Amino acid sequence: MIILLLAGLVLAVYYLGTRNYDYWAKKKVKHDPPVFLFGNNYKGFFGRQSFAEIASDLYNRYPNDKVVGFYRGSVPELYIRDPDIIRDILINDFAYFHKRGQGRNPKLEPLLTNLFHAEGDLWKLQRQRITPAFTTAKLKAMFPLVVRCAERLQDVARDTATRSDACDVHELMARFTTEFIGACGFGVSTDSLGNEDSAFRNIGRMIFHIPLPIMIKHMLWELFPPVRSFLYVDNPKIRDAMYSLLKSIREDRQCKPSGRNDFVDFLLELENKGKIVGESIEHRNADGSPVIVDMDMDMKMMIAQLYVFFAAGFETSSSATSFLLHQLAFNPELQTKIQSEIDEVMQKYDNKLCYDAVAEMTLLGMAFKEGIRMFPPLGVLNRVCARTYTFPRLGLTIDPGVKIVIPVDALQNDEKHFDNPREFRPQRFTAEEVQKRHKYVYLPFGDGPRACIGLRLGEMQSLAGLAAVLQQCSVSPAAETWRVPLLNSRSNVVQAVRGGLPLKLTNRR
Repeated sequence: MIILLLAGLVLAVYYLGTRNYDYWAKKKVKHDPPVFLFGNNYKGFFGRQSFAEIASDLYNRYPNDKVVGFYRGSVPELYIRDPDIIRDILINDFAYFHKRGQGRNPKLEPLLTNLFHAEGDLWKLQRQRITPAFTTAKLKAMFPLVVRCAERLQDVARDTATRSDACDVHELMARFTTEFIGACGFGVSTDSLGNEDSAFRNIGRMIFHIPLPIMIKHMLWELFPPVRSFLYVDNPKIRDAMYSLLKSIREDRQCKPSGRNDFVDFLLELENKGKIVGESIEHRNADGSPVIVDMDMDMKMMIAQLYVFFAAGFETSSSATSFLLHQLAFNPELQTKIQSEIDEVMQKYDNKLCYDAVAEMTLLGMAFKEGIRMFPPLGVLNRVCARTYTFPRLGLTIDPGVKIVIPVDALQNDEKHFDNPREFRPQRFTAEEVQKRHKYVYLPFGDGPRACIGLRLGEMQSLAGLAAVLQQCSVSPAAETWRVPLLNSRSNVVQAVRGGLPLKLTNRR
């Protein structure tokens, strides 16, 4: 009897570990041979390659193919190399690819009911109501909070520049971004710039420094679908910290907007308005019209939105700004030109940082775009096929549940699209040069209905922080600086470097 049970268990595991491995062969899509249980993702599951590294490796090994097959465990994925097909997925045929496929079980992991991870109607209703939080008027109203954080960053940079040792600019910009999120998101002073071990900064570290037990649970969740109904993968310490934080803020504000123009105020407004109502993206009535659906912006939903506001804004912005400072350290002539532009614009505005001043720093803006071309914070974009779809440019039909991966980092560093892609060249982003390129080879913020909702807010605070640092300081390589930063192979959705980005800061005045 025991032998039969063991044999049955072995057969079940074998079936689960190989059940889809003929999928791409049947579709005549090129792919690497999968191995038992892990598919093609052995290095990814064990933290030896990041998502972006796997995608770039696959992209570069199949240079003549528009799409390439892949297996993450037993789940088939399709990597898209052709920008016209990418446009179809993100824009023209979005109804087939509205799912992102980054969520898990929202009942076990309520933080993943946020705008980034939510799917279907839950995503659509959230997007409908949260979009007004990022209008130009809202951003301008929020900018005084950005300025106060940028001024504190400038003070810390000035003090750091008086010391002889190198400064990890990634850590410096992470502390600035955390300070900004505390002020503009939560309406609290985090003291992240004054204290490297502030509570907020430690939350940021917990989100992006994934411990080994959680990596193992995530791998099990990916490999064995039957465990998904009871296995939670998130870090309960993060969930508890976010809950305590919001509970305290709501009590202080008596569940009403405070007039600070921060993100908590906006969510409290939504809570007071009652149910969010809209047309379903998933369901239709018998006559073909969309079903009317609704949702509440309750406490759990608010915590989820604040979590993604923190997570999405924190690491992406600190990564983008620190990488740009790293590039400017090795391009001193360009750094001087950018500093001259900052000085000129600031003089025009009585040496006071403001929304309009940042908007006029065009060379700094182009350098920022070039930095996130070379090292996009999100190295890949993910989608999931929602219903049977045939690619009109390929004649290839895929089934619901097939995952789509758009290798952003590989596209943006492909010499077919960007001449000498490893050269830092901001002039690629003049209006004339942008017009010459295919729009869908540069996607650091995605595109279409699921593009990054906080794009302009992220750019605004990033450019303000960069202007504050470069107005006060110059950056140069330190003795321990690597010319090409080392990638963190354990990074997940957001790319990260290993060992920080040490540079030497010098006061200009």
